[in-house]
Amino acid sequence: MKRIVLILTVALLLAGVAVADEGMWLYNHFPTDKVKAKYGWAPDQAWLDHVRSASVRFNNGGSGSFVSADGLTFTNHHVAATCLQQISTPEKNYYKLSFLAKTRAEEVKCADLELNVLQSIEDVTARVQGAVKPGVDAAAGATAMRSEMSAIESDCTKSTGMRCDVVTLYAGGMYNLYRYKKYTDVRLVFAPEFDIAFFGGDPDNFEYPRYDLDITFFRIYENDQPVHLNDYLKWSNAGVKEGELIFVSGHPGSTGRMLTMAQLTFRRDAQYPWAMKNYKQRIDALQAFAAKSEENARLAQEDIFGYQNSVKAYTGYQGGLLDKSLMAEKEQSEQKLKQAVAGDPKKKAEFGDPWNEIDQAAQTYRKIFKSLTYIERRSGWGEMAGYARDLVRLAAEKQKPSGERLREYRESALASLEQSLLSTAPVYKSLEVVMLTEAFREMVDEIGASDPTVQKILAGKDPGQRATELVNGSKLDDVNFRKQLYQGGAPAIEKSADPLIVLFRNIDPQARELRKTYDDQVDAVERRNGGKFAKLRFATEGMNTPPDATFTLRLSYGAMKGFTEDGRGHIAPSGTKVSYFTTLGGAYEHAAKHGNKDPYKLPQSWMDGKSKIKLNTPFNTISTPDIIGGNSGSPVVNTKGEVVGIIFDGNMQSLPWNFQFEDKIGRSVEVDSQGIIESLRKIYGATGLADELEGRGGTPNAPGGLGIQLK
Repeated sequence: MKRIVLILTVALLLAGVAVADEGMWLYNHFPTDKVKAKYGWAPDQAWLDHVRSASVRFNNGGSGSFVSADGLTFTNHHVAATCLQQISTPEKNYYKLSFLAKTRAEEVKCADLELNVLQSIEDVTARVQGAVKPGVDAAAGATAMRSEMSAIESDCTKSTGMRCDVVTLYAGGMYNLYRYKKYTDVRLVFAPEFDIAFFGGDPDNFEYPRYDLDITFFRIYENDQPVHLNDYLKWSNAGVKEGELIFVSGHPGSTGRMLTMAQLTFRRDAQYPWAMKNYKQRIDALQAFAAKSEENARLAQEDIFGYQNSVKAYTGYQGGLLDKSLMAEKEQSEQKLKQAVAGDPKKKAEFGDPWNEIDQAAQTYRKIFKSLTYIERRSGWGEMAGYARDLVRLAAEKQKPSGERLREYRESALASLEQSLLSTAPVYKSLEVVMLTEAFREMVDEIGASDPTVQKILAGKDPGQRATELVNGSKLDDVNFRKQLYQGGAPAIEKSADPLIVLFRNIDPQARELRKTYDDQVDAVERRNGGKFAKLRFATEGMNTPPDATFTLRLSYGAMKGFTEDGRGHIAPSGTKVSYFTTLGGAYEHAAKHGNKDPYKLPQSWMDGKSKIKLNTPFNTISTPDIIGGNSGSPVVNTKGEVVGIIFDGNMQSLPWNFQFEDKIGRSVEVDSQGIIESLRKIYGATGLADELEGRGGTPNAPGGLGIQLK
């Protein structure tokens, strides 16, 4: 009887168990019974397979979907930002201007975009965990698992020709092999102006109501021809009604709902304050650079936007960790679970005290965090420094068996790494100098000028002088130079006099030492003890709780739903009922309210097109599905498997979802499918693109091409 009570107690304690519509669910463990019980409908396997096959991961950190048989691919403008900047020139800034390819010949290739489409999932937990010999310490166990993961990936890539990644789930409690079809010929089809894609700018970011056309269309090619697809998402012109069941299929980047109090406290007291302080300093440096000329502004805009977005995101995350009630719930849950395990001799013998071990790991991480961040992880150092580090590391790592390499240089990852390293995208030294200077200034402030590695990096110069010397003296902005060094291998790297190569050669021993400390004393400990927590969780509740996000494909569900403002919002006063949708006409009203001035200035195309559009057309919507960063560009689909919108943001109250989900006021924010079509046809004259989305003529429809028949 005592054992039954303990299991029930532990089950309840672990049940942060999906309340409300919580969950970024694995496709191979989707809770169909739970969805059916609440909404009266749930997807069958054919629906799940179809939507999975139509979902896309962008290698630069976003999501997307296929929306026509001829490889048309849909994502956010801010996910496409890097490509838009790369194809721009001083004369044509496509990051700011709109772009429309009226013919296939006008579609422009992006230099280094890689798109991944998940083909299959295989549970390899037994093989990965079985590589650990009994009695070994955490560091040796983690090394053995990393080696086995690399072997699994290499075998998979060789046998299938696909991209193969072993994904760690439940902090080490489960390992799945994901096989991806990879596309690298990605061409731009349409993008709106920045002013409407990011209407409201930083003030409205993570807010609602919103009026943003945050969309971009690409097309994927193979052998210089558009790829023909059997699985893609049909477009919905009907939209959705409040309360209607919807799904979000995308790649959430990272969450921390299963972290211990020690791990949460480290983030609250060290990591997030560092990020918010230093990212603000980078924004200031980039804005000062941008103010000097229009060309500088063009070069810096994407980075400014990225850091502003990060500052606001971290502010929201930190708000969750500073919420006394949230942290009290986490603390209470952890204490009760500790007592439950300590009160059972068998469990105490089996699990030991994993909380104490993770606490020790968190203390180690705190000690090395800043040095690891700047010296090993090169935070803010820029592209050229990244090329230098990869070239130096590749020369050494490629001489080792794949299983003994650092994970990012394993054999199965080399093709994607080479694509990035040998990208033809332009590199701008003026911007590189600004970024490296600011990174060096931060490094001195955070680590100290007396640190031996800092002294080695600066070589007696001040941060600005040293950054200028390194960047302007390097040829790593030239892809042909990088190619020569890469192909030359270790001898070429050893002989190179390029100042950035020399720098990374000189500091590599210290950087590797920091990396080893983190891998052996932090990651390995978290992985081993995370596996213990997972074992306890699986024993009591099976797969009824989804794992934390890992930038792998997940399916969330919920409903279109407004909310009543609770006073924490910046737009509506407390107690205001906020509608689940805004309209195209609302964008004009919002612009007029702010004098139609930046960042609330509508593009001229919108001013010219006002008389043509239906002003009551739904534009942006809000809903309850569980999302986080990385879900940008995720398709929102209805029960028919049709696109009804695209995720582009969450409100501020959704940011604490990083640690704990609630749907009283936290919301996902999306662009409505109706507003997209209306804009394409009436404002941009993109008739061919709109016809392709709606299946009107043009490309013949393949069987199943416009969606599968649903029961």
